[in-house]
Amino acid sequence: MCTSRELYCVKSSVTRVRHQTYENKIDRVPTKYPQYRIPIMFRNQYDNDISTWSPQGRIHQIEYALEAVKQGSAAVGLRSNTHAILLALKRSSGELASYQKKLIRIDDHLGVAIAGLTSDARVLSNFMRTEAMKSKMIFDRPLPIFRIVSAIGDKAQVNTQNYGRRPYGVGLLVAGYDETGPHLYECAPSGNFFEYYAMSIGARSQSAKTYLEKYYESFAEASLDELVRHGLNALRDTLQQDKELSTLNCSIGIVGADQKFQIVEGEALQAYLSLLDTGAQEDQGQAPMETED
Repeated sequence: MCTSRELYCVKSSVTRVRHQTYENKIDRVPTKYPQYRIPIMFRNQYDNDISTWSPQGRIHQIEYALEAVKQGSAAVGLRSNTHAILLALKRSSGELASYQKKLIRIDDHLGVAIAGLTSDARVLSNFMRTEAMKSKMIFDRPLPIFRIVSAIGDKAQVNTQNYGRRPYGVGLLVAGYDETGPHLYECAPSGNFFEYYAMSIGARSQSAKTYLEKYYESFAEASLDELVRHGLNALRDTLQQDKELSTLNCSIGIVGADQKFQIVEGEALQAYLSLLDTGAQEDQGQAPMETED
């Protein structure tokens, strides 16, 4: 039996536990047997729950998913009045490992570039292929780009509503061509999607955005070669100083009015990489005009 002194100590401990605030990391149930103490976490409740808003009006899990996109390899997308293109950097985990593919063909008129978790991108790309196949079987027509992008947004947004799920940790650049012309969309883990003339996602994407913002007014009337050259220049700005674009670490996806979505890799990419040198020589050849005083 417990003595009166032991009962008083237990009662005092319980009272202190009840008055402890949620600022504490761990509260422990008072007991004479330490091995049965139960840790209760309070501080990180907003980090672990996708359906709970923080006092600052934020959902931390979505912010973490957006951060995963920023850690992924860079991808660039551009469109003109006739074509839409995607460019992506491929990473290798080691010298003996192959490069991971960052461009995925969905249908003859549609493809995506990814930045973030490749496994999540595989799930979303399979979903997009299924939707494209349904459209052909039921309506006998290619799936409109806006419709597939909105379906991806709905699928991603569901994961931000229900407890026990997490957002997809991948960002997508969707390029396609339908009866209304070429399109370029960005899909975020939050479920938001926006259409652009040019966009970049992934690591050091701000450098590419700076280049695209400088030249985007000329994209609408640009030819395919000019569009690819601008995309390669923007993608090159995301590289580290000791890296260069090559046929190993780069890939290009092209779709147009009379061209099915095609991924250009390997030796076939060398013809497009040579456009970088041509463009640099043209820029250097334009000397400033001299004026007479």
